[in-house]
Amino acid sequence: MTREDEMKILIGGALDLGIVLGPELAEKSLRLVDELETANSQFNLTAIRDRPGMLRKHILDSLSLQPYLRGLRLADVGTGAGFPGLPLSIINPERRFSLIESIGKKARFVLQTADRVGCRNVDVVHARAETYRPFELFDTVMARALSSLADFVAYAGHLCAPDGRMLAMKGRRPDEEMAAVPKSFRVVAVHRLKLPGLDDERHLVELSPALARGARAAATVHPSSKS
Repeated sequence: MTREDEMKILIGGALDLGIVLGPELAEKSLRLVDELETANSQFNLTAIRDRPGMLRKHILDSLSLQPYLRGLRLADVGTGAGFPGLPLSIINPERRFSLIESIGKKARFVLQTADRVGCRNVDVVHARAETYRPFELFDTVMARALSSLADFVAYAGHLCAPDGRMLAMKGRRPDEEMAAVPKSFRVVAVHRLKLPGLDDERHLVELSPALARGARAAATVHPSSKS
């Protein structure tokens, strides 16, 4: 497959997702695949090793979140090799992305790749999400590789702003997991995602803090005071 063929897969696939991906941004995205392919030959970062698979299951899969992003501060929890955070940072230069990863070799790869590709709007946080305490909370907290929705809320819910969203990328519709979400959060919506060139089942679960509006209203009506 030539570079031109790969560009066509990316640009056409992005268009199917409702995203206009120009040649410059497509080339940047291909450079992510270049870096991942090189790193995979040295140490195991991802089980997907063929370039067409990387284009569809890493780049386009990441870009499928684009319509559901909120705000300017976004966190990618357990980013691994940088997905979905890096591809999204390329097409959203006005937004700031914090990519959180606890495994050192992966965090170093993401930091190096962001620098080489020119993602100036990316911060790499080498930490466990549950121990990370940012100065400001995030408008969107996303995760692709997660065990369950309850676990996602448990270790990353504190990162989400009161009016923010948590986005969990899943395969099959996780009805049992949704029923087990802690009461501090609620399921806002479940979106069926269709990836170009793939028949794999994909869903996105959108969560928000459950009591944020009520708590904020109560604080407005009954402001606290100190004597």
